[in-house]
Amino acid sequence: MAQADRTSGVAPLHNPDPRDWLAAIIEGSDDAIISKNLSGHIQSWNPGAVRIFGYTAEEVIGKPITILIPEERLDEEPRILAKIRSGERVEHFETVRRRKDGSLVDISLTISPIRDASGMIIGASKIARDISERRLAEESQRLLIREMQHRVKNLFAVATSIVTLTSRQEPSAETLASAIRERLSALARAHDLTTGSWSANKTENTGGDLLELIQTVLAPYDDGNRIQVEGDHVPVGSRSTTNMALLIYELTTNAAKYGALSVAEGRLAIKLRVDNDQVRIEWTETGAPGSHKEKASGFGSQLTRNLALALDATLTHDWRATGLAVTIELSATALKI
Repeated sequence: MAQADRTSGVAPLHNPDPRDWLAAIIEGSDDAIISKNLSGHIQSWNPGAVRIFGYTAEEVIGKPITILIPEERLDEEPRILAKIRSGERVEHFETVRRRKDGSLVDISLTISPIRDASGMIIGASKIARDISERRLAEESQRLLIREMQHRVKNLFAVATSIVTLTSRQEPSAETLASAIRERLSALARAHDLTTGSWSANKTENTGGDLLELIQTVLAPYDDGNRIQVEGDHVPVGSRSTTNMALLIYELTTNAAKYGALSVAEGRLAIKLRVDNDQVRIEWTETGAPGSHKEKASGFGSQLTRNLALALDATLTHDWRATGLAVTIELSATALKI
């Protein structure tokens, strides 16, 4: 075989030193791999640590590891060192550390004792993984689930309201079923508008005309004379479409639960006016069963405020004896986004 190697001109293979493999793994890791002695001073610092924390190796080797720990979490280090001295390993410990620029980063730590040739513990190795994106994804998921729960709860309430109100107006089972079916279908179309931003296909979330958007959201409750929508046509962009649809949807849901749309004699008038770059929407309920102020801490109220903020709009509520009046004012330019 050796002769074959010489004939072919291929150099004989040599087994690399395992330490070379280990060094290559440490250098190529996206995670921060750091070693420290038992007094807590940094002994080694890989490129992953540079990427996550912003310090170069020259800036931190020999420095205490506490330069990475926020003041309110300094008590973690003595507990970690105590475990290392006793030979314990710390796995998947989620915490917060501070970067060179002062910003905080969410990390998951795995810490293991380092032993010398005699087996004596002389330090610790730390593997720190940046979990900021995962935390953001988890928070977004929680908010999405909460909003979905709120949407579903409202949809059931609205569907019940549609059935109740329609049953008062339609004399026969056939016309009742037809009217309910048409209103629920319109409600589904309005709901599609409120969930457009959840679609993976961004081309589905297109804009249109604000007046038509309002009419679509209100269509499930309009029997021809209880809702009046009039005013100027204003273009609304794809991003603003969902926020505005949700905002109108929240006001509509509140009216269907407690306001003018919860009773047969209730009426709703909406006027949309444009003056230069200023859009003004006037929402006026009459014939409501009584003034109802939604709890300020309620999720629906909070969502309405957040949506107005996202639209950079001013939202004014006036709870009158005859029903709720709402004024929404925002920039026509911002609405086109």
